[in-house]
Amino acid sequence: MTSTLAGVQREEPPAPPPGKDGAGGTGSTGSNGGTWRGLRRILLRAHFFAGVVIGPFLLVAAVTGLLYTVMPQVEQAVYRHELKVDPGSGRERAPLAEQIAAAEKSVPDGTLTEVRTGAGPDDSTRVVFEEPGLREGYTRTAFVNPYDREVLGTLETFGQWLPVRAWFDDLHRNLHLGDLGRNYSEIAASWLWVEVAGGLALWIGARRSRARLRRTLLPEPGAPAGRRRVRSWHGAVGLWAAAGLLGLSATGLTWSAYAGTTVDSLRSRFDSATPAVSTELPGTERRSAGGGGSERAGSERAGSDAAGFDGAVRAARGAGLGGVLEVTPPSGKGTAYTVKEDTRSWPVRQDSVAVDPDTGKVTATLRFDDYPVLAKLSRWGIDAHMGLLFGLPNQIALALLALALIAMILWGYRMWWLRRPGRAPAPGGWRHVPGKVLAPAAVAVALLAYWLPWFGIPLVLFLASDLALGAVRRRRAGDGGRDRTEVAA
Repeated sequence: MTSTLAGVQREEPPAPPPGKDGAGGTGSTGSNGGTWRGLRRILLRAHFFAGVVIGPFLLVAAVTGLLYTVMPQVEQAVYRHELKVDPGSGRERAPLAEQIAAAEKSVPDGTLTEVRTGAGPDDSTRVVFEEPGLREGYTRTAFVNPYDREVLGTLETFGQWLPVRAWFDDLHRNLHLGDLGRNYSEIAASWLWVEVAGGLALWIGARRSRARLRRTLLPEPGAPAGRRRVRSWHGAVGLWAAAGLLGLSATGLTWSAYAGTTVDSLRSRFDSATPAVSTELPGTERRSAGGGGSERAGSERAGSDAAGFDGAVRAARGAGLGGVLEVTPPSGKGTAYTVKEDTRSWPVRQDSVAVDPDTGKVTATLRFDDYPVLAKLSRWGIDAHMGLLFGLPNQIALALLALALIAMILWGYRMWWLRRPGRAPAPGGWRHVPGKVLAPAAVAVALLAYWLPWFGIPLVLFLASDLALGAVRRRRAGDGGRDRTEVAA
């Protein structure tokens, strides 16, 4: 039911004549049964349309997402040489300044942008550079043995993702088609929740009067072979997967191209954007420019930079930050180092501090506990979407959701095929919904279409085709009636 296809329910029964329960051509009803009948026609038609037209987008997103779920293990296996070191016994870590100096020799044309400490004693240090000629959003990362300063290798990276995971991440987001390709994933995310919600209503609504809980919650393996058995699997699996798929739809929209902009503007309006620690140093106007720093940061800085990266890390540890730390050098005169935790598994640790490059003192602190609620939810949701929040159980859950969605899409197409010759629910179901229900629903849908353009554009196409098909059907019915009258005469 979440998924995509048409025949979640039985074939649509013929509409009762006007006046019996109000579900006839007048579009009004005096009973809840008539209202539900009209709404069900719309839901069934929309579910069918989205299944047939949006189904391929959802199928691609599910398959590429399934592949992405195993990338953490693949990444660790493929890049073990760059990621892991032998800590030995009693070996001490070299200062970050010396590790950075070694990395700079391996990337002579790079501009240092970030240093990332290892999570454990057997993890390498990552030194990240901007380098001419790289694709937008990509950087060059040098992996350094923190004990003997050996550069283990350099890789082109996308954020934290190494090449293999970055390739599959790009495949899932845009099919390696750039901005044009991002439309596919936004269409999938914009319509997945519609399929889930509509399918839930159809599946549960059809069974509300049967008093058979098992047939709602579980498939019917003993049902006669054919459409009924397929429908039972489609609906029951969709029911169990619904919550997870709704979460994937919501989190997928947060970083989509168009809907993501809407989400960001709404978060800003409600003062719930993700905050950042202030890097402006106090009394900047009274600071005098001094000598160059001991480490290259890609921009001129005020003061002596006596603290350096090592001092910034010591100050951050003293302020309570732990785990993997991302250290960003000052961006210019009068600015501080930024040190941020990067533990995105549960419990999330995202505290950050600003450190004065001259004195090594913490000048500002931002705790994850102080984030706005929506910013926290966004962080948790995105990390869960990427399989990071709960580690391996999170990856397994995502893989199961992807498999469930793939199965429901295929079951949906199978039901469509078995429904021959009338493969589509009848158009024009909206004409049987009472105005007091249709009017607010139309307003709500119009607002959603405005804020989620890749929900709105296919919806307009669906409505236009539905109106056209309904008009053709009514015209044929009218011509048939006239023909029968002439024969009788």
